[in-house]
Amino acid sequence: MSKKAFIFLPDGVGLRNFALTNFNAIGTTLGYEMVYWNNTPFKIKEELGYDEVNITNHQLHPWTTVYTRARKRCELNVFDKKFKETVYNTYNFPQSYKGIKNIIKSLNVDFLVATKSTEKGVESIRTKIKKLERSTSKYEYCKKQLLEHKPDIVFCTNPRPTQAIAPILAAQDLGIPTASFIFSWDNLPKATTLIEPDFYFVWSDYMKKELLQYCPYVQPEQVFVTGTPQFESHFDTSLLQSKEDFYKSHHLDLEKKYICFSGDDIVTSPLDQYYLEDLAISVRELNQQGYNLGIIYRKCPVDFTNRYDAVLQQYQDVIVSIDPLWRPVGTSWNEIMPTKEDFALQSNICEHTEFVGNIASSMVFDFVAHDKSCLFFDYEQPQLQKGIRDIGQNYRYIHFRSMPNKEAALFVYDKKELTSIVKAILDGKQSNVPVGKKWFDVVVGMEPTKASENIWEGINSIVKK
Repeated sequence: MSKKAFIFLPDGVGLRNFALTNFNAIGTTLGYEMVYWNNTPFKIKEELGYDEVNITNHQLHPWTTVYTRARKRCELNVFDKKFKETVYNTYNFPQSYKGIKNIIKSLNVDFLVATKSTEKGVESIRTKIKKLERSTSKYEYCKKQLLEHKPDIVFCTNPRPTQAIAPILAAQDLGIPTASFIFSWDNLPKATTLIEPDFYFVWSDYMKKELLQYCPYVQPEQVFVTGTPQFESHFDTSLLQSKEDFYKSHHLDLEKKYICFSGDDIVTSPLDQYYLEDLAISVRELNQQGYNLGIIYRKCPVDFTNRYDAVLQQYQDVIVSIDPLWRPVGTSWNEIMPTKEDFALQSNICEHTEFVGNIASSMVFDFVAHDKSCLFFDYEQPQLQKGIRDIGQNYRYIHFRSMPNKEAALFVYDKKELTSIVKAILDGKQSNVPVGKKWFDVVVGMEPTKASENIWEGINSIVKK
């Protein structure tokens, strides 16, 4: 008798790992009836041919946003006190006080933060959020869908969205086992896990330790260490083109060596375009010294700004843009959907460039999977002024403490040193790959090619209980 798994997509983040990889094929082979419980605008049946049940009711309780915002801020306050830190609150972003609705919401959040920033206070907020969401029409709507389709498990692909709360509660109240995948390496110290499923799937032992540290209501037996499908494509050699074919398909100069600049979103790196310009200036300098270099600029898929345009125009002699193969199916950042083709594109960029330069991105792991170095910019730009976020803050975040040591990446602390560091990487005199691989193992886990299989093993063991 076949088992039915609801793969719950509260937003588009989970598509990449669980709809565009071999995850579906593995589940089908194991005898599962795979159904995507789809809260996104992406048409899974039409685009991919997979069965789906669409969630068309997106109503949150009017107070849920207030309480979830307050929960994060209170948890971060608790973390700072509990672990004797000041860094956790830097994960917060300023609230808006523009317009009556925003003022009312923000003042209520402020009141809750002032009165509930204790472990008991956080527990009361968690309880309140569940009570609020159980009272919504979305909760009843999801309950009805679950009663109709009778899945054996609900597997949530991303624990962060408020839209995930009511569906998971509905499943739990019907006695259906629930699980969630921690999708990013920085989710846990940021206090962004809003749902409380029966089981959790994490990348590595390091992440399991974090989960138990930051979510004291979770027990070790609820956690599966599986790896993440995010990096599986980098080990699939069938995706790789020859250098000649890759260069030809993107109109690159076969005589040049290219460096990848991986763009960041405007929140992480608001002055990102100036770091691209600095790299372009260094490339021009090295070309005058006899090198023959270019830059491939891969934009952040969810960056909608035109802030790079002037730099791309001014340095078009050395910079070539190769955009990610993502496409919008909505208007917000989590409605920009990846494609299968982008797996191959990203792997080929890693394979056919010399190294990557960026700001604090997990692209360090993508490149080290191809035995390529990563250069992290860590100096201020002269354009930095009050109200603009300093990128140096990124490297002080808790998730960067997972580095075995500072040699896990190549840091540039002074713009004047950039050209010499780039030259040293190209000449084989500097590399972070040996320590970077150790960092990869710590964060991603020891079996990067088996993540999808490991996740299914976990799902299977839950369903059999």
